[in-house]
Amino acid sequence: MRDQPLPSSPGFWRSPVRGPRFTAVLGLVLLGGITVLFVTGLLSYAAYNPDLAAVNDKTPDKGLLGFYLFSWPTDPPWLYRLTQGVHVTLGITLIPVLLAKLWSVVPKLFALPPARSVAHALERLSLLLLVGGALFEFVTGVLNVQLDYLFPGSFYPLHFYGAWVFFAAFVTHVGLRLPEAMRQLRALRAQRAVRAGRAGGGEAPEAPAEEGVLVSPDPAAPTVSRRGAFGLVGGGSLLLLATTVGRSFDGPLRDTAVLAPHGGKDPGSGPGAFQINKTAAYAGIRERDTSAEAWQLVLVGRRGTVRLSRTQLLRRPQHGSALPIACVEGWSTSDQWWQGVRLRDLAALVGHDDPPDVLVESLQQHGAFRRAALRANQVGDARSLLALAVNGVDLTPDHGYPARIIVPAAPGVLNTKWVARMTFGDL
Repeated sequence: MRDQPLPSSPGFWRSPVRGPRFTAVLGLVLLGGITVLFVTGLLSYAAYNPDLAAVNDKTPDKGLLGFYLFSWPTDPPWLYRLTQGVHVTLGITLIPVLLAKLWSVVPKLFALPPARSVAHALERLSLLLLVGGALFEFVTGVLNVQLDYLFPGSFYPLHFYGAWVFFAAFVTHVGLRLPEAMRQLRALRAQRAVRAGRAGGGEAPEAPAEEGVLVSPDPAAPTVSRRGAFGLVGGGSLLLLATTVGRSFDGPLRDTAVLAPHGGKDPGSGPGAFQINKTAAYAGIRERDTSAEAWQLVLVGRRGTVRLSRTQLLRRPQHGSALPIACVEGWSTSDQWWQGVRLRDLAALVGHDDPPDVLVESLQQHGAFRRAALRANQVGDARSLLALAVNGVDLTPDHGYPARIIVPAAPGVLNTKWVARMTFGDL
């Protein structure tokens, strides 16, 4: 009986689809896609304004990794809806490409010797970190999108630090391999030109890859062409795109988001029938705490403390804003018509004519972001409200009754529901 080859042997990997050009095409797709993912991920982190207050900062030991942070703007009001929608939808769409890329280079993980030179050692190390980092980032991202919090800790620091490790390995690997990838693509174009000018010519044989690990010396009979493999990968990505992207839109397109939480039809009908993240029951909100007799809004500022009932808030000048809600999981709602008191008017009540930062505290009993801070530019925006109603009716308990924050372009968790206290001034 003939001995079976080991994974480190070129004869172990026999698929005729593998090859440097197949890998190069997938790599260039990931080069563009992962760069967009990294940038939009950093933007999402900046949107939380983590350097404003400790309550917003889920990665307090980030050090130099927060070098780029800036005050998140309020214009355009759909900014976070766009950047996070792109981040999550693109990440899901790239999963087939990533899996195909990993499959295409798996022989290199077993190639011997482990390091033939310093450059080769760096490439192998970057490949190890790249594969591990990619799997970690995509798996934790998908779990977060699906609301399955199966992490050994908080999603925010895990995904943030994992992204930096992954992207550092990605940049190193690209720097080492991009010249070879471009050479393979130029060779592929030249090969096609030769075939186009040759009557009845079949596919020309592919030159062995560097180190001879991607092209099998004894390929098995093909079950799919390389073009068919590209079609399979592209079709899988298009299917994931079609069944996910709709949750960032409204109308019939949302109904196509069958694989995404908060996709599909809105929950019911009526003015308050739009998507929510967490219910009043989940947050531990009790009816006796939100009743007219029990609930008061506490405002703290330069002139001391002011307490307002909901009736007193309704007597103050009411303003309206058409704003969406967009969450880190990538889903969003269309513009809803919110009515309430401007945040800058509440700041003025406690002595801040120039709107300052504010710390907002909720009645929520458990879970993240029971307290959240907003920057002065967010407080001062005329569209930023302590909302009391939406689409012409009082807020429902799940939408934050008796009062909630709504701020243009802010992540959904900063639009605090069931507001109990607001402290204006230095945080």
